[in-house]
Amino acid sequence: MIRTPLRPLARILPARLAGQSPEDIERENLHVRHEEMRDSARQRAEGRLLVLGAFFFCAFMVVGVRMGVIASSEPVEPRASAQGAAISAARADIVDRNGRLLATNFETHALYAQPPLMIDKEGAAQKLAAIFPELDEKDLLKDFTGKRKFLWIRKKISPEQLQAVHEIGDPGLLFGPRDMRLYPNGSLAAHVLGGASFGKEGVHAAEVIGIAGVEKYFDDYLRDPANGQRPLQLSLDLTVQAASERVLYGGMKIMNAKGATSVLMDVHTGEVVSVVSLPDFDPNNRPRVALTGDQSDSPLFNRSVQGVYELGSTFKIFAAAQAVDLGLVSPNTIIETKGPMRVGGFPIGEFQNKNYGALSVSDIIVKSSNRGTGRMALQIGVKRQQEFLKSLGFFEATPFEILEAASGKPLLPKRWTDLSAVTISYGHGLSSSPMHLAAGYAALANGGFAIKPTIIKQDGPRHGPRVLGAGAASAARDMLRAVVTKGTASMGEVPGYAVGGKTGTADKPKPKGGYYNDKVIATFATLFPANDPKYVLIVTLDEPVETSGDKPRRTAGWTAVPIAAEMIARIAPLLGLRPDVETRNLADITLTSSN
Repeated sequence: MIRTPLRPLARILPARLAGQSPEDIERENLHVRHEEMRDSARQRAEGRLLVLGAFFFCAFMVVGVRMGVIASSEPVEPRASAQGAAISAARADIVDRNGRLLATNFETHALYAQPPLMIDKEGAAQKLAAIFPELDEKDLLKDFTGKRKFLWIRKKISPEQLQAVHEIGDPGLLFGPRDMRLYPNGSLAAHVLGGASFGKEGVHAAEVIGIAGVEKYFDDYLRDPANGQRPLQLSLDLTVQAASERVLYGGMKIMNAKGATSVLMDVHTGEVVSVVSLPDFDPNNRPRVALTGDQSDSPLFNRSVQGVYELGSTFKIFAAAQAVDLGLVSPNTIIETKGPMRVGGFPIGEFQNKNYGALSVSDIIVKSSNRGTGRMALQIGVKRQQEFLKSLGFFEATPFEILEAASGKPLLPKRWTDLSAVTISYGHGLSSSPMHLAAGYAALANGGFAIKPTIIKQDGPRHGPRVLGAGAASAARDMLRAVVTKGTASMGEVPGYAVGGKTGTADKPKPKGGYYNDKVIATFATLFPANDPKYVLIVTLDEPVETSGDKPRRTAGWTAVPIAAEMIARIAPLLGLRPDVETRNLADITLTSSN
């Protein structure tokens, strides 16, 4: 910048000749210089403010965009662990339909060792083996004296064990905090809950993940931090579940059965109020999966959804109900059931070679006639039978919300012939789970609407599409009631609760084909109260043998029926069902006073 002189000679000399003062010229030039300096300073300040404003604008835009992204995205707990960062172990609780606790988190510790920091390695190995008997002292000492700088000793320890290790006092024995999954009711509802384990682990925390049951099926929900204060509410009733397990366990032992299962379902909502599979396990100490042998022998095997069996004569009511619905028969229609009867070149016989003769449709169900049911199936036809059973859910795995349910897909015949239609009508040739059967009977009980079983508590009825007319469903319920009052399930009567049901005894298939001669799957499918059904109960026994008589008895009428009756008597009051007791006429008595 070139400054103009305050007293330029080009102006001073002419000004003196004209008699003007040079100071005026100096003041004028000084004023001009000050104006230029002020304008320059203002321009610099305005430029700085503009740059600063642009910087703040960009910063606020970045913050605003980031806040918008966070607000519009789902909150997700960090899954990985950076150096020094904690792994999230938060997991929502699981409760029953009344809010009672089924699964929660419990604060504990893990025990690990850093051998370079240990002082008395031999003494520590000896004392640790005394605290944890499952650990081998020699193996511990080998690890402590080797080249390892870190090793886990126990992933979970109790408070008492924590104190005992503290008392060892070795600085190389360290503890890491843990949140473990706790099931306060032990083995109760074990197959529903499934179990949990540790996923990603660090010294300071471990990730808790579901490995089976609802813990695995709803793993994303349970691990979502947004649901930390919103427990997963199941349809199970803890009290009913406990009573069902106790009765079924006792019945399984009395009947010398290899295993047993029961399903209690609300016929209008599809809620499974109780589901039992025996033998069971404690999810707090879940056993390992069997790698060899028959998986059904493992306590982890869930018979209610994975147990795909031929369920025998329990299927007969479906054939009768469909035939009534199609107008082919009525409950009083007479059908000849005497032999011989051959379909596709194969003879169709009765249990113990009985010959019932002419029976009404209702009596066919009461006496459990194979030929009578088979002749109705031939009238219905293969295509219509397939459509009806498919509408009841017998062609796919049940949508029951536990991990194992997906593996329980029914076994259907490769070629569905007339012979298939006949044998399936009395429960052979199609294998399904007790959960499938419960859904099928629920449709009969609720007036003809398809039902999907669920383990989640519902707010009201969840009827699916109509699969059966109301009249046919009512007729089916009357037939099932007659089975208990005068048929094969006479031991299933429970005073005050009007039980209706159907027995089913099917020969158990061998793993390599064929059937056992002395092993059966016995099932009793019930609904109660029969006049206005609220619940369906399925009880299935694997290889039962009742031995109180002269000969062993394996049929469902002798094995599954009395267990189901005892179970209904125990749980019906817990479900809020009052017994319908017939009132008697009071004697005509006149009260008088006496002095």
